[in-house]
Amino acid sequence: MITPAADSHHVIQVRGARENNLKNVSVDLPKRRLTVFTGVSGSGKSSLVFGTIAAESQRLINETYSAFLQSFMPAQGRPDVDGLHNLSAAIVVDQERMGANSRSTVGTATDAYTMLRIVFSRLGTPHIGTSGAFSFNLPEGMCPRCEGVGEVSEIDVDELVDRTKSLDEGAITVPGYAVDSWMWQVMAQSGFYDPAKKLADFTEQEWEDFLHRPSCKVKVGTTNLTYEGLVVKVQRTILAKDRDAMQAHIRAFVDRAVVFRSCPECEGTRLTRAALSCRIDGVNIAECSAMQISDLAAFLRRVEDPSVAPLLAGLRELLDSLVEIGLGYLSLDRPSGTLSGGEAQRVKMVRHLGSSLTDVTYVFDEPTTGLHPHDIQRMNDLLLRLRDKGNTVLVVEHKPEVVEIADHVVDLGPRAGSAGGEICYSGDVPGLRTSGTLTGDHLAHRAKLRPEVRTPTGSLSVKDADTHNLHNVSVEIPTGVLTVVTGVAGSGKSSLIHGSLPGREGVVVADQSPIRGSRRSNPATYTGLLNPIRTAFAKANGVKAALFSANSEGACPHCNGLGLVYTDLAMMAGVASVCEKCEGRRFTAEVLAYTLDGRNIHEVLSMSVEEAYDFFTAKGQARTILGRLKDVGLGYLRLGQPLNTLSGGERQRLKLAIHMAEKGATYVLDEPTTGLHLADVDQLLALLDRLVDDGNTVVVIEHHQAVMAHADWLIDLGPGAGHDGGRIVFEGTPTELVERGDTLTARHLREYVS
Repeated sequence: MITPAADSHHVIQVRGARENNLKNVSVDLPKRRLTVFTGVSGSGKSSLVFGTIAAESQRLINETYSAFLQSFMPAQGRPDVDGLHNLSAAIVVDQERMGANSRSTVGTATDAYTMLRIVFSRLGTPHIGTSGAFSFNLPEGMCPRCEGVGEVSEIDVDELVDRTKSLDEGAITVPGYAVDSWMWQVMAQSGFYDPAKKLADFTEQEWEDFLHRPSCKVKVGTTNLTYEGLVVKVQRTILAKDRDAMQAHIRAFVDRAVVFRSCPECEGTRLTRAALSCRIDGVNIAECSAMQISDLAAFLRRVEDPSVAPLLAGLRELLDSLVEIGLGYLSLDRPSGTLSGGEAQRVKMVRHLGSSLTDVTYVFDEPTTGLHPHDIQRMNDLLLRLRDKGNTVLVVEHKPEVVEIADHVVDLGPRAGSAGGEICYSGDVPGLRTSGTLTGDHLAHRAKLRPEVRTPTGSLSVKDADTHNLHNVSVEIPTGVLTVVTGVAGSGKSSLIHGSLPGREGVVVADQSPIRGSRRSNPATYTGLLNPIRTAFAKANGVKAALFSANSEGACPHCNGLGLVYTDLAMMAGVASVCEKCEGRRFTAEVLAYTLDGRNIHEVLSMSVEEAYDFFTAKGQARTILGRLKDVGLGYLRLGQPLNTLSGGERQRLKLAIHMAEKGATYVLDEPTTGLHLADVDQLLALLDRLVDDGNTVVVIEHHQAVMAHADWLIDLGPGAGHDGGRIVFEGTPTELVERGDTLTARHLREYVS
């Protein structure tokens, strides 16, 4: 019998991939199987999976649309690869945080709230109209006072002025209003009040004119000027601007001066009084949204009505999927921007579980991030379910529990950056164990429990913490030791640590949140490394240091020091092309002619941290910073690599490197093992030990059993997630937990160390 040609496309063929650090990689990936990609951070996994396979699949799909439609889609360049054959449509489920738009909630992002609105519009009493009347994003449903945001902002006048002083004595404390400045002169010479009079002595009318008078013309000398009250002016000139675009000192002022509180009209529910009056079984839609998803699912199982039966069935199925994926502790009114990367990824995953599409390629980026070992089992089941529906599942992952369930493993390496980008192994899991690769050797590797724990030097007290799901938790966090905070996702770890430690003196938080900066920012600018490099170049060549900054005098005038020229093609997608004047080197020819030990500034910024460490041999500031970057496992990063290309784990380690100079500090780290290969976890543990041995306190929120085993002290939260968590279920040493603990963490750690 002749096999139909259509049946022969059973592998995705990658031929000659050179994206980023990939060295002409060719590999075959079985379709309708689960393939896991392993390798150290920076070995090229993401370049192969996301930058080559997924990128080309999405680009080819976009090309099927008309030029007009393509003009509204993000630009996608063709990856650097000779050939990609037998691709299927790729769906990327990544850890990008969901937009921080205050109007987006878990309910709106999953469509669960949309379905709930329809149910209320049909079954709720009294009947108040269409489903739009229950939407806080539509005019008919939003609370008129807060416009559906749920909170109102008020200005704290005492952060704008010092009432004990007069204007002449500098009573206005807003940035830009110093005595004799232009803004100050308009206020002081307006004639509405005496600039020598203390604000505390102002009459009611003077106070009103000073703070709230609407825009009007005043004559100062012979000039006509526009005057407005201080609050009116601050709202127009400062508060109307985007917070992220503000300079640091202005942002700090705004954070002090503006107080957000729950809207008094809707009590934070975002909805009109009419929407809140409509109930099903005595419960209104805001109360449904505030319920934990697992409770809402139980409530809706009691609601029966043939008119909305199919919709109710769909809503229940969606909520059950959220519970099953381990997100039953969230509520529909939870703002999307407050979800962690792992939670955001799991919310996106729910959309695809119920999909009838098959023969799709699903691409996951470390789906176990933020998951307790107990939850990883569930995640594995979901990945296998997607595969068994007839899909190709590609997963970038470091956790051995996920590698073990793979049908096929592709290991990249052998190391990171320019020392990586090659296929070290491609085959099944038993073959990986005996392959002699770094990943194969470390699959069975286990960290040991500490034979002796350090003695604390004191403690940090947390009293009656009740953020989110915490039940008035009081705990003493020991200082001078390594404390690891554990518990299932949603048990209250972040609420406890991030809700009570940041803001205290000497507390340094290194988390995975995006680093503010433009596409010009890179590790050299962010760490302050560029300063000693520029100084060294200036000294060696007898010219000024500003020439060696691509954001200053030395920048190529054609691309303004970006190295790329962005072209808007109106109807088609915009294109970024390498600048032809500087050939992507970012500097003028004159600047590139200056060298330091035979290398020009472009060549130095193209070096990896490792290479630069060997290049700057003198014990100076540059070598110190480079040494810290190496210590946190970022030796493979290029000095000039744009920050927006870094993963969450890399961003966290970069922040940690910057803060490492501080002594006697308390370091708060959130899952520092994210993105780390099994072999690099040992290096991280050594780094945490060094921080503690230097006299610091280290508090780590972590799910990785190697970090738990290595701790001096464990604080375990639980027993479950959401309102089933929020309590401390164990405090003590890892050895005590393994010997006598009966929590989920105890069970998994016991298994791990045995």
